[in-house]
Amino acid sequence: MSEPTTDREIIADSLGVGIGVGLYGITFGALATTGGMSVWQACALSFLAFTGASQFAFLGVVASGGAPMTGALTAVLLGIRNTFYGITLAPVLRVKGLRRLATAHIVIDESTAMSVVREDPRQGRLGFYWTGLTIFAIWNLMTLIGAVAGERIGDPRAIGLDAAVAAAFLGLLWPRLDSTSSRLLALLAAAVALGLVPFTPPGAPIIIGGVAAVLVGLRFVPAGGRDE
Repeated sequence: MSEPTTDREIIADSLGVGIGVGLYGITFGALATTGGMSVWQACALSFLAFTGASQFAFLGVVASGGAPMTGALTAVLLGIRNTFYGITLAPVLRVKGLRRLATAHIVIDESTAMSVVREDPRQGRLGFYWTGLTIFAIWNLMTLIGAVAGERIGDPRAIGLDAAVAAAFLGLLWPRLDSTSSRLLALLAAAVALGLVPFTPPGAPIIIGGVAAVLVGLRFVPAGGRDE
Protein backbone atom coordinates (compact mmCIF):
# COMPACT_ATOMS: atom_id res chain seq x y z
CA MET A 1 0.00 0.00 0.00
CA SER A 2 1.34 3.41 -0.97
CA GLU A 3 2.04 6.08 1.62
CA PRO A 4 -0.74 8.67 2.00
CA THR A 5 -0.06 12.00 0.31
CA THR A 6 1.01 14.68 2.76
CA ASP A 7 -0.21 18.29 2.74
CA ARG A 8 3.32 19.43 1.91
CA GLU A 9 3.40 17.23 -1.19
CA ILE A 10 0.02 18.56 -2.33
CA ILE A 11 1.20 22.14 -1.90
CA ALA A 12 4.44 21.39 -3.78
CA ASP A 13 2.52 19.78 -6.65
CA SER A 14 0.07 22.68 -6.74
CA LEU A 15 2.87 25.25 -6.84
CA GLY A 16 4.56 23.35 -9.66
CA VAL A 17 1.40 23.33 -11.75
CA GLY A 18 0.56 26.91 -10.81
CA ILE A 19 3.95 28.34 -11.73
CA GLY A 20 4.17 26.37 -14.98
CA VAL A 21 0.72 27.45 -16.17
CA GLY A 22 0.88 30.99 -14.78
CA LEU A 23 4.06 31.82 -16.69
CA TYR A 24 2.14 31.26 -19.91
CA GLY A 25 0.25 34.47 -19.19
CA ILE A 26 3.21 36.39 -20.63
CA THR A 27 2.28 35.01 -24.04
CA PHE A 28 -1.26 36.28 -23.76
CA GLY A 29 -0.13 39.71 -22.62
CA ALA A 30 2.32 40.10 -25.49
CA LEU A 31 -0.13 38.87 -28.12
CA ALA A 32 -2.92 41.05 -26.74
CA THR A 33 -1.05 44.33 -27.14
CA THR A 34 0.56 43.39 -30.47
CA GLY A 35 -2.95 42.46 -31.60
CA GLY A 36 -4.33 45.92 -30.88
CA MET A 37 -5.38 45.86 -27.22
CA SER A 38 -4.00 48.31 -24.67
CA VAL A 39 -2.02 47.19 -21.63
CA TRP A 40 -4.93 47.89 -19.27
CA GLN A 41 -7.37 46.02 -21.53
CA ALA A 42 -5.12 42.97 -21.60
CA CYS A 43 -4.69 43.07 -17.81
CA ALA A 44 -8.42 43.58 -17.23
CA LEU A 45 -9.27 40.60 -19.42
CA SER A 46 -6.87 38.35 -17.51
CA PHE A 47 -8.13 39.60 -14.16
CA LEU A 48 -11.86 39.43 -14.91
CA ALA A 49 -12.09 36.49 -17.32
CA PHE A 50 -9.17 34.38 -16.05
CA THR A 51 -9.53 31.34 -18.27
CA GLY A 52 -6.73 30.96 -20.76
CA ALA A 53 -8.52 29.20 -23.62
CA SER A 54 -11.38 31.72 -23.57
CA GLN A 55 -8.96 34.65 -23.46
CA PHE A 56 -7.02 33.40 -26.47
CA ALA A 57 -10.26 32.67 -28.32
CA PHE A 58 -11.52 36.22 -27.71
CA LEU A 59 -8.18 37.65 -28.81
CA GLY A 60 -8.12 35.49 -31.94
CA VAL A 61 -11.56 36.68 -33.06
CA VAL A 62 -10.89 40.37 -32.38
CA ALA A 63 -7.39 40.31 -33.90
CA SER A 64 -8.78 38.77 -37.09
CA GLY A 65 -11.30 41.58 -37.47
CA GLY A 66 -14.29 40.08 -35.71
CA ALA A 67 -16.64 42.09 -33.51
CA PRO A 68 -15.85 42.13 -29.76
CA MET A 69 -19.33 40.71 -29.07
CA THR A 70 -18.56 37.74 -31.33
CA GLY A 71 -15.28 37.23 -29.51
CA ALA A 72 -17.06 37.41 -26.15
CA LEU A 73 -19.63 34.84 -27.26
CA THR A 74 -16.84 32.52 -28.38
CA ALA A 75 -15.09 32.94 -25.04
CA VAL A 76 -18.30 32.23 -23.10
CA LEU A 77 -18.93 29.12 -25.17
CA LEU A 78 -15.49 27.77 -24.26
CA GLY A 79 -15.95 28.75 -20.61
CA ILE A 80 -19.17 26.79 -20.18
CA ARG A 81 -17.16 23.76 -19.09
CA ASN A 82 -16.18 25.62 -15.91
CA THR A 83 -19.84 25.51 -14.85
CA PHE A 84 -19.72 21.73 -14.83
CA TYR A 85 -16.45 21.85 -12.91
CA GLY A 86 -18.23 23.96 -10.29
CA ILE A 87 -21.02 21.40 -9.94
CA THR A 88 -18.43 18.68 -9.35
CA LEU A 89 -16.44 20.76 -6.86
CA ALA A 90 -19.37 22.14 -4.82
CA PRO A 91 -19.56 19.18 -2.38
CA VAL A 92 -15.80 19.39 -1.82
CA LEU A 93 -15.36 23.16 -1.43
CA ARG A 94 -18.58 23.83 0.53
CA VAL A 95 -18.46 27.62 0.27
CA LYS A 96 -21.33 30.09 0.54
CA GLY A 97 -22.11 33.77 0.06
CA LEU A 98 -19.50 36.17 -1.29
CA ARG A 99 -16.77 33.61 -0.73
CA ARG A 100 -18.57 31.39 -3.20
CA LEU A 101 -18.34 34.09 -5.89
CA ALA A 102 -14.63 34.59 -5.23
CA THR A 103 -13.98 30.84 -5.26
CA ALA A 104 -15.87 30.41 -8.54
CA HIS A 105 -13.39 32.79 -10.18
CA ILE A 106 -10.56 30.28 -9.81
CA VAL A 107 -12.53 27.24 -10.95
CA ILE A 108 -10.37 26.33 -13.95
CA ASP A 109 -9.02 23.14 -15.49
CA GLU A 110 -5.91 22.93 -13.33
CA SER A 111 -7.44 23.79 -9.95
CA THR A 112 -10.23 21.29 -10.61
CA ALA A 113 -7.79 18.56 -11.60
CA MET A 114 -5.68 19.11 -8.48
CA SER A 115 -8.78 18.83 -6.31
CA VAL A 116 -10.84 15.94 -7.69
CA VAL A 117 -7.96 13.45 -7.49
CA ARG A 118 -7.90 13.69 -3.68
CA GLU A 119 -9.90 11.23 -1.61
CA ASP A 120 -9.83 13.51 1.45
CA PRO A 121 -12.08 16.57 0.91
CA ARG A 122 -9.77 18.71 3.05
CA GLN A 123 -6.81 17.86 0.83
CA GLY A 124 -9.01 18.42 -2.19
CA ARG A 125 -9.64 21.97 -0.99
CA LEU A 126 -5.93 22.42 -0.30
CA GLY A 127 -5.00 21.42 -3.85
CA PHE A 128 -7.75 23.56 -5.33
CA TYR A 129 -6.88 26.81 -3.55
CA TRP A 130 -3.10 26.53 -3.81
CA THR A 131 -3.29 25.76 -7.52
CA GLY A 132 -5.99 28.29 -8.40
CA LEU A 133 -4.54 31.19 -6.43
CA THR A 134 -0.99 30.54 -7.61
CA ILE A 135 -2.05 30.53 -11.26
CA PHE A 136 -4.22 33.62 -10.75
CA ALA A 137 -1.39 35.63 -9.21
CA ILE A 138 1.32 34.60 -11.67
CA TRP A 139 -0.93 34.69 -14.77
CA ASN A 140 -1.95 38.28 -14.05
CA LEU A 141 1.60 39.38 -13.29
CA MET A 142 2.89 37.75 -16.46
CA THR A 143 0.07 39.30 -18.48
CA LEU A 144 1.22 42.74 -17.35
CA ILE A 145 4.86 42.00 -18.20
CA GLY A 146 3.96 40.51 -21.57
CA ALA A 147 1.58 43.36 -22.41
CA VAL A 148 4.21 46.02 -21.68
CA ALA A 149 6.76 44.10 -23.76
CA GLY A 150 4.28 43.55 -26.57
CA GLU A 151 3.55 47.25 -26.78
CA ARG A 152 7.19 47.82 -27.69
CA ILE A 153 7.23 45.20 -30.46
CA GLY A 154 5.06 47.10 -32.92
CA ASP A 155 3.73 45.24 -35.96
CA PRO A 156 3.36 41.57 -34.93
CA ARG A 157 3.76 40.42 -38.53
CA ALA A 158 7.34 41.67 -38.52
CA ILE A 159 8.41 38.79 -36.27
CA GLY A 160 5.72 36.26 -37.13
CA LEU A 161 3.42 36.90 -34.16
CA ASP A 162 0.35 37.24 -36.39
CA ALA A 163 -0.01 33.44 -36.33
CA ALA A 164 0.94 33.03 -32.68
CA VAL A 165 -2.58 33.39 -31.24
CA ALA A 166 -3.71 30.22 -32.98
CA ALA A 167 -0.52 28.43 -31.92
CA ALA A 168 -0.94 29.51 -28.29
CA PHE A 169 -4.58 28.44 -28.28
CA LEU A 170 -3.62 25.04 -29.69
CA GLY A 171 -0.96 24.72 -27.00
CA LEU A 172 -3.61 25.16 -24.30
CA LEU A 173 -6.07 22.85 -26.04
CA TRP A 174 -3.78 19.95 -26.86
CA PRO A 175 -3.42 18.44 -23.32
CA ARG A 176 -7.26 18.27 -23.08
CA LEU A 177 -7.49 15.97 -26.13
CA ASP A 178 -6.81 12.89 -24.02
CA SER A 179 -9.33 10.45 -25.52
CA THR A 180 -10.48 9.27 -28.93
CA SER A 181 -13.86 10.96 -28.56
CA SER A 182 -12.35 14.34 -27.62
CA ARG A 183 -9.96 14.20 -30.58
CA LEU A 184 -12.77 13.31 -32.99
CA LEU A 185 -14.92 16.13 -31.64
CA ALA A 186 -12.03 18.56 -32.07
CA LEU A 187 -11.56 17.44 -35.68
CA LEU A 188 -15.29 17.84 -36.30
CA ALA A 189 -15.31 21.37 -34.89
CA ALA A 190 -12.21 22.27 -36.93
CA ALA A 191 -13.73 20.89 -40.13
CA VAL A 192 -17.00 22.78 -39.63
CA ALA A 193 -15.17 26.02 -38.80
CA LEU A 194 -12.79 25.79 -41.76
CA GLY A 195 -15.65 25.02 -44.12
CA LEU A 196 -17.53 28.13 -43.01
CA VAL A 197 -14.61 30.58 -43.20
CA PRO A 198 -15.35 31.76 -46.78
CA PHE A 199 -19.04 32.32 -46.08
CA THR A 200 -19.27 33.83 -42.58
CA PRO A 201 -17.87 36.87 -40.73
CA PRO A 202 -14.75 36.54 -38.52
CA GLY A 203 -15.47 34.67 -35.30
CA ALA A 204 -18.66 32.98 -36.48
CA PRO A 205 -16.94 29.77 -37.71
CA ILE A 206 -15.45 29.19 -34.25
CA ILE A 207 -18.82 29.60 -32.54
CA ILE A 208 -20.68 27.37 -35.01
CA GLY A 209 -17.96 24.72 -34.96
CA GLY A 210 -17.97 24.73 -31.16
CA VAL A 211 -21.75 24.44 -30.97
CA ALA A 212 -21.68 21.55 -33.43
CA ALA A 213 -19.07 19.72 -31.34
CA VAL A 214 -21.08 20.28 -28.13
CA LEU A 215 -24.29 18.98 -29.69
CA VAL A 216 -22.59 15.90 -31.13
CA GLY A 217 -20.77 15.29 -27.85
CA LEU A 218 -23.96 15.45 -25.82
CA ARG A 219 -25.65 13.05 -28.22
CA PHE A 220 -22.96 10.43 -28.79
CA VAL A 221 -20.20 10.71 -26.13
CA PRO A 222 -20.95 8.73 -22.92
CA ALA A 223 -20.82 10.45 -19.52
CA GLY A 224 -17.27 10.67 -18.27
CA GLY A 225 -15.85 11.29 -21.72
CA ARG A 226 -12.87 8.95 -21.46
CA ASP A 227 -12.92 5.96 -23.76
CA GLU A 228 -9.42 4.60 -23.64
